[in-house]
Amino acid sequence: MKIFVKTKPSSKKEDITQIDDTHFAIAVKEPPRDGKATIAVMEALSKYFKIPFTRIRLVSGFSNREKVFEIN
Repeated sequence: MKIFVKTKPSSKKEDITQIDDTHFAIAVKEPPRDGKATIAVMEALSKYFKIPFTRIRLVSGFSNREKVFEIN
């Protein structure tokens, strides 16, 4: 399943908003440096879907706020 995420790094509070079945807006506290925000988004998705972190893979948007993740 593919998940489309609009990330908001360096946010004051962490939040996940589900827009529809496959689109999410995720705010994380980590800055967008050295992949820290991307890892925080993956951890948030892991908690949200109650799945292991290793089942989430970043497909596109490595250095962009619009990201696509694949969940196995």
